[in-house]
Amino acid sequence: MIYKTLIAVVASIALTGVSVAAGNASDGKAKSVSCGACHGTDGNSPNPAWPKLAGQGAAYIAKQLADFKANKRNDPLMSSQAAALSSQDMEDLAAYFSSQTGSQGAADEKLVAAGAKLYRGGNKKKGVAACIACHGPTGAGNPSAKFPSLSGQHAAYLEKAMKDFRSGARTNDMNKMMQLVAEKMSDAEIAAVASYISGLH
Repeated sequence: MIYKTLIAVVASIALTGVSVAAGNASDGKAKSVSCGACHGTDGNSPNPAWPKLAGQGAAYIAKQLADFKANKRNDPLMSSQAAALSSQDMEDLAAYFSSQTGSQGAADEKLVAAGAKLYRGGNKKKGVAACIACHGPTGAGNPSAKFPSLSGQHAAYLEKAMKDFRSGARTNDMNKMMQLVAEKMSDAEIAAVASYISGLH
């Protein structure tokens, strides 16, 4: 039994190593020219409607690109961009953007208290889980679980993402985790936690 467990652990480490080493950041930078128009040359999008990619987990970025290509996540612009990407392109782009430093955002002071309460403690009455459980105390996420980094992300983008999960427009989350959380949240709660996360670092 111990032997089988050891084999499984070694295999897991080996596979993880292959996955991490698969992307080439230098190649990704060269391939990122068209991405920069929306997401910024270093992944710090200047438009609050488009997500910042800088510092995001490589595995998460690669998954989102693959999901856009496979129509598991839908966006007219991104789906068309991802359609031409190979698996290696995705890994290279992910390696490049994950190696960049994300810019800090800012929270609306009027929403900080409500946002912090939801992020750190959830809403037990409504069955809303605390965001901190998956995304961590500073919003850094959990790269190995492909839970994204949220720290400094545009509040407007976060609001849209949560509303898309709530409405079912976006369904590419693991085991419907985000859908089950967002469906219980009001617009005011989503706005508050999105603003709080934007200023989190």
